[in-house]
Amino acid sequence: MAQLWKTAVLPSLARQARLQTARCLGTSSRRDAPASKKTLSKPGVKNVVLVDGVRTPFLMSGTDYKSLMPHDLGIAAMRGLLERTGVPKELIGYVIFGTVIQEVKTSNLAREVTLSVGLPDTTPAHTVTQACISSNQAITTGIGMLTSGYCDAVIAGGVEFMSDVPIRHSRKMRGIMLSLNKAKTAQARLKLISQMFSMKALMPELPAVAEFTTGETMGHSGDRLCATFNVSRSEQDEYALRSHTNAQKASEAGLLTDVLTYKVPGSLKPVSKDNGIRVSSLEAMAKLKPAFIKPHGTVTAANSSFLTDGGSACLLMTEDKALELGLKPKAYLRDFLYVSQDPVDQLLLSPAYGIPRILDKVGMKPTDIDAYEVHEAFAGQILANLKAMDSDYFSQTYTGRSKKLGELPLDRLNNWGGSLAIGHPFGATGVRLVTMAANRLIKEDGQFALAAACAAGGQGHCMIVERYPGT
Repeated sequence: MAQLWKTAVLPSLARQARLQTARCLGTSSRRDAPASKKTLSKPGVKNVVLVDGVRTPFLMSGTDYKSLMPHDLGIAAMRGLLERTGVPKELIGYVIFGTVIQEVKTSNLAREVTLSVGLPDTTPAHTVTQACISSNQAITTGIGMLTSGYCDAVIAGGVEFMSDVPIRHSRKMRGIMLSLNKAKTAQARLKLISQMFSMKALMPELPAVAEFTTGETMGHSGDRLCATFNVSRSEQDEYALRSHTNAQKASEAGLLTDVLTYKVPGSLKPVSKDNGIRVSSLEAMAKLKPAFIKPHGTVTAANSSFLTDGGSACLLMTEDKALELGLKPKAYLRDFLYVSQDPVDQLLLSPAYGIPRILDKVGMKPTDIDAYEVHEAFAGQILANLKAMDSDYFSQTYTGRSKKLGELPLDRLNNWGGSLAIGHPFGATGVRLVTMAANRLIKEDGQFALAAACAAGGQGHCMIVERYPGT
């Protein structure tokens, strides 16, 4: 871990005194900090606020949610959000949900959830898919609708359900079955039926978390990324243990207030906590075999995120509308950007591209950010990104910066745990990141947060979140 401290992150020392003057990106400043001349408010552009965000407990696939359907988790999240905020259903102008592996029976999941929770049937809804940043896209699409004046209130969310992913017949079998529908004679139908019993036809197509363009799984990409940036197995295990430890402490301290209590139909006991948090030991973690590149890989089940079921939802409003309704927002959603790069060698490096860009865009330094919420696909992915941002060579060669961004303060990164421990339902994680960023600012008395995530296809998203005055 000493190498990690020297090459990737700041030493874990007592945090320096908080900035004397908080930089303000909007038209309002915190009551306990002097107003700054710096602002990112744009004349004529409405402020967008996060009123609140919630999620179902994130559960390992194949556990308590296994008998449900994906839209059940979306319904639970949206219903919980409406109950918590008390916003009348008829005030919601649009609903957007993200999901990755779609259930074919509910292809527009957002619409099915909207109708199921009792929103007016005149409320439009659509579903987006952008891999692990699907609900990030739902949020930013909602921001666009609000700033354009299309409506004053949007619900953005996401769902992923890995307990029952669609498994297709082989392409050979699908072709036979389609031809069978068109066959006009008994002889033609019998001939087609006889072809169904070949091994080629009977073999199903199983879904895989792999890149279509390369055929490579994220785990393989993660292993190669660790080799490129010299991230050791011990560093990955130590970081993973940190994530689980932080998540357990936050859960036991009651900090994960975005988590709803959800009673699965037919079960006796409600679910109220994430069930993937496991605080192990480095000795036990070291015994695990490589999960992807064998026998020399360093990515294992212990330092990777796991397949997860879960749903999330957040309420976005124009600031004026929220205040008109007497609501107390949690945060301003100030600025965001998307990045994309080579999906072969840099599949998981989006934070190393996006974080410097958005900080440069808003004129801030890494130490100006009080809370970082960065998606943890793998421990090695996080550490490789930290090293990339602290590398002059990487920054000058790949990002066009004259020098490196520098080290991110580890004591501000994922302090309540991350996807390694909490779980990663692909379509729902973005809302968790943004909501947790806002909640951390309030609890930790911070001003600015940065949420970031990588995604399949070599894409990524970053967003600046500012604590709302008086929270």
